[in-house]
Amino acid sequence: MVFDVKPKFVTFDMNGTLIKFSINDTMREVLGDRLPAELADEYLRICKAYRIDECTGAYQPFHQVVARSMERASRSVGLEYREDEARAVYERIPTWGPYPGVTEALNRLAEAVPLVIITNSDTAHAVRLAENLKAPFEVIISAEEMGVYKPRLRAFEYMFDKLGVTPDELVHVSASPMYDHRSAAIMGIKNKVYVDRGFEHDEHWLGYERITDIADLPVLFGLPRP
Repeated sequence: MVFDVKPKFVTFDMNGTLIKFSINDTMREVLGDRLPAELADEYLRICKAYRIDECTGAYQPFHQVVARSMERASRSVGLEYREDEARAVYERIPTWGPYPGVTEALNRLAEAVPLVIITNSDTAHAVRLAENLKAPFEVIISAEEMGVYKPRLRAFEYMFDKLGVTPDELVHVSASPMYDHRSAAIMGIKNKVYVDRGFEHDEHWLGYERITDIADLPVLFGLPRP
């Protein structure tokens, strides 16, 4: 086992780590021909930046995060914003499924240690997306429950309190240094796993184990490959 001690829980970011976070494809589909090809990449890039910005202020439901980020991105590139399109994007989120191999790896790991989700999804979406993973989770913690989004440090404080653990009793798994691993490191979580999905840069100085294949996750806990 890579880690010094067996953790009480393995905590997971969900969207982008376990669930394929297909919001860019969904926005392309919903906006259709209204999103010109020459504007699409810039619109999607700045919309992501605005989502992060909306998550760092006072809490608002995730449908508002989606709507506000799309509204601000539309204004930035000179595109008409339509509220019904933002709602359509939000309502498709629960249909997204896991990356290949995720369900098998989670069920394998659950044989050794309890699994927990901490997600920026609303509660209803968190439950439905977790069901799509088809794996046993002891606890699902949503942003709606916490009243705050990652990367806010309060999200991790809430998780510690909810689980009744100290930072050294967890392993945290995420594909996002920006949303998760920076904050986890600040909050004293030594044992971290970065699932490199290719959409963020490796920030190895944060002190995590980096994997590119989710099948390697149970191996880090001393479990043999099936």
